Amino acid sequence: MRIAVLGAGAWGTALAIAFAARHQVILWARDAQRVADMARRRENQRYLPDCPFPADLQLTADFRAALAAADLAILAAPLAGLRSLLEQLKADAPALPFLWACKGLEAGSGLLPHQVVAEVMGDAACGVLTGPSFALEVARGLPTAITLASSDAAFAEATAQRLHGGNLRIYANPDLIGAEVGGAVKNVLAIATGICDGLGLGLNARAALITRGLVEITRFGEALGARRETFTGLAGMGDLILTCTGELSRNRRVGLLLAEGRALPEIAGELGHVAEGVPAAREVARRAAELGIEMPITRAVTAVLDGRITPRAAVEQLMAREAKNE
Repeated sequence: MRIAVLGAGAWGTALAIAFAARHQVILWARDAQRVADMARRRENQRYLPDCPFPADLQLTADFRAALAAADLAILAAPLAGLRSLLEQLKADAPALPFLWACKGLEAGSGLLPHQVVAEVMGDAACGVLTGPSFALEVARGLPTAITLASSDAAFAEATAQRLHGGNLRIYANPDLIGAEVGGAVKNVLAIATGICDGLGLGLNARAALITRGLVEITRFGEALGARRETFTGLAGMGDLILTCTGELSRNRRVGLLLAEGRALPEIAGELGHVAEGVPAAREVARRAAELGIEMPITRAVTAVLDGRITPRAAVEQLMAREAKNE
């Protein structure tokens, strides 16, 4: 299969490395100087140092050249860049099947990625890659299982079968909404878990937070039309557990630093990577309020991010809530 990976951040680079073992892959980045540097070093020193490129992995800064012979495009930009990347794709290869690999809700519109895709591309052969997967481990070839979800079940199954192999297991799922909701809201819960751990509240508190967080994800997803069973799979529980507990989680790191009393702009500068849970928290809280969905953890995270409450006061408010049946 000939695959064009569009976006050379950590995740795009990791996917390019993983798929290059079995497919013909070209990795595109907008910055020609960065592409030249990666080609010379044969690694992405900025985002994935010490993860050498396979010999056959090609690189380019020419968007049209990346797509010229591709059978599939993988859009690996952060959600904030998805719309503009889709517009480029529509202009240069409107019929090319594609996947996106970003998670969250678009800032301002509150749209899930597939809704952004529909606005720009209309009907298209497309889907999302999501699930519990740290880029560094994928690039190093460690065993990983992820979900390929599409509202077109036949497309999901056929594409998953073609991409599946080696130490990267890919499972097809027809619940596109559920897969995207799981990927978006788990980042918010990872910030909450980071706060919990940063305040030294213990493993009991962490387990309770993750479990009740899964309840919030499920409520939100079902209200948007997702299937409940999706949230017990890789795109739901699997991604939630990894992001809330893994040391490589950027969103968990945000929570840890908030617990130290660090300001959000300072945290963003220190991370150097996009933490999708920050914009997602605000959009999820807003959508939940519009839909009348109770999401107290998400609401508390948003209040902390906005500076309306301290991390410790947010925990105290959560603990003071009226007890209810599980």
